[in-house]
Amino acid sequence: MASLDRVKVLVLGDSGVGKSSLVHLLCQNQVLGNPSWTVGCSVDVRVQDYKEGTPDEKTYYIELWDVGGSVGSSSSVKSTRAVFYNSVNGIILVHDLTNKKSSQNLYRWSLEALNKDSSPTGVIVSNGDYDREQFAENPVPLLLIGTKFDQIPENKRSEVLNRTAFLSEDFNAEEINLDCTNPRYLAAGTSNAVKLSRFFDKVIEKRYFTRDPSQMTGFTDRKRFNFKSLHYD
Repeated sequence: MASLDRVKVLVLGDSGVGKSSLVHLLCQNQVLGNPSWTVGCSVDVRVQDYKEGTPDEKTYYIELWDVGGSVGSSSSVKSTRAVFYNSVNGIILVHDLTNKKSSQNLYRWSLEALNKDSSPTGVIVSNGDYDREQFAENPVPLLLIGTKFDQIPENKRSEVLNRTAFLSEDFNAEEINLDCTNPRYLAAGTSNAVKLSRFFDKVIEKRYFTRDPSQMTGFTDRKRFNFKSLHYD
């Protein structure tokens, strides 16, 4: 069997938000029974049928790189993590819907990945207080995933989802909210499954079918992203 072309997708977010459980669900379509802390980086592979059901359908490997650690880590830890940020074709930003701080820190995670040589410690972030066009021009596709949706009380869900909608706008990315212990959230035909497939197709499109050579290997040689000083409400 011929080897398949592949793309590299980072999975970023605070420790404990459920990145490992998410990656296992995406790649194995099974719930991860005993998740453990990720040290360094863990890689799993998902098979994606690009443009499924069309004459252009083709199968690709999606490498999901689950990067461990804390966004507030020392500069030496960040320097070690930077090796995982090379030649990336897409980013999944993961936050815990019950933990507002994990949502705030997605800005800092994205800064760390997009500006591999910068140290965004101490950056305070705010909705609407920086240039969103920077992400609109970002050639690397982003997807926002909120976990532990099942743990939000019914009377709080509207409030939480309104807040996370700002994140989706800020990152110019679609959002998926789910429970990693329930595969039905990503069942075929659901809106979440459609968004996920659309994201992976976009990553493949950017990697293999773009005419801009600077976008062919992720953001290794991209210009740096600069944020204003902000706070997150």
